[in-house]
Amino acid sequence: MSKRFLDHDRFTGITTYHSYDHNTKQTTIERVQNIAPILDRNKALANDSEYKRQGMKDSFWHAAHIPMIVIEKWRAEEGLDVFNPDHMNRVKAKLNSSEYAYLRTSTGRI
Repeated sequence: MSKRFLDHDRFTGITTYHSYDHNTKQTTIERVQNIAPILDRNKALANDSEYKRQGMKDSFWHAAHIPMIVIEKWRAEEGLDVFNPDHMNRVKAKLNSSEYAYLRTSTGRI
């Protein structure tokens, strides 16, 4: 089974591939994103007390940065839509969990 490039979205950084298995006659669409730079920035911001202080002064709190590929995964696997206000309690619970702490850009609970 070979993987064929379909698309790269420069805005989200998501690359889409297609593969087809002739034995099983199964098509697979794979979407990938390099999230390392996002996670590195999240960690840096979480450790930057001046960033948090300035945000509070300007009346905002940057709580998290969720990569698009994670947003897509949550939506596909759990029906969780981070853009739906009715889902915010579930999003906050995920971000407050130790499993997804790397998505947060600040310390403390959301």
